[in-house]
Amino acid sequence: MAAKKTGILLANLGSPTAPTIPAVRKFLKDFLWDPRVVNIPRPIWWLVLHGFVLPFRPARSAKAYQKIWTDKGSPLIYLTRQLSERLAEKLQDDDISIKYSMRYGEPSIAGQLKLFKEEGVNQIIVLPLYPQYSSTTTASIYDDVVKELNQWRHLPNLQFISDYHQHDTYIDAIADTVKSSWTEHGKNELLLMSFHGLPELLTKLGDPYYRQCQDTARLIAEKLGLNEKQWLLVFQSRFGKAEWLKPYCADTLQKLPGEGIKTVDVICPGFAVDCLETLEEMAMENKAVFIDAGGTDYRYIPALNDSGNHVDAIVNLLDKWI
Repeated sequence: MAAKKTGILLANLGSPTAPTIPAVRKFLKDFLWDPRVVNIPRPIWWLVLHGFVLPFRPARSAKAYQKIWTDKGSPLIYLTRQLSERLAEKLQDDDISIKYSMRYGEPSIAGQLKLFKEEGVNQIIVLPLYPQYSSTTTASIYDDVVKELNQWRHLPNLQFISDYHQHDTYIDAIADTVKSSWTEHGKNELLLMSFHGLPELLTKLGDPYYRQCQDTARLIAEKLGLNEKQWLLVFQSRFGKAEWLKPYCADTLQKLPGEGIKTVDVICPGFAVDCLETLEEMAMENKAVFIDAGGTDYRYIPALNDSGNHVDAIVNLLDKWI
């Protein structure tokens, strides 16, 4: 009997290869054509995507990416890579192979699974780096995994982790990050917990994302000892004209100074590593909204990224399988 060899695949959304209009257009075309992401009949959506979205949005998005791009490239890509490297250093086991992958772009999920096959991996654990499950994100990664494995004659044992939105060590890691910020910079009047938004319709269709975001935010607040007036849950990154999950982040930030809240700390517990939506939208764009509305201090608290707390949380999450 062959010895067990485990492959751990961290899966994230992906990023353009460069902060340029052509690269962003290619990324958006792949991302927005995924039926898990946009649930509009394909013929109608094809016309909208090619007639209204792709001709205009890549230029705006490229400018946003240019603000956060580094010598290492896209933060989402290199931070996910560094997280996988730290995880490998922590585990240091010849019978465990750790790789990272992107749903859209490189390194692809299919490509990394093929490498596991070449290495003789017979147990695969897939961890989408989305603490809260959504059909638009987690399920799309599952689709891609199954698409590749459906071509294999000999299937490995497969463990797919759908969510970890209330896992103890994840909640502890987020709370510790907030506490560290408060120790270093002081505590502002309100902790704003911002999650990526989704169309409200998806909740009505059975997507558990909204409830899981509420659970995560409540558990973090409890861990920090906050009362109901000291924290707030909001949703960011609205797209299109449909009703999305509320309250909207930008609208809330615009109103808070008029309601007497002039200082806020902001954290995004749904993002495992920092990316465009946290570094540009939350740390820059929405900060300007709050300050322009009369706020005096807006502090974005970084994601867990490749921190020791994050690595420990993942090891604890995977412990039963490794």
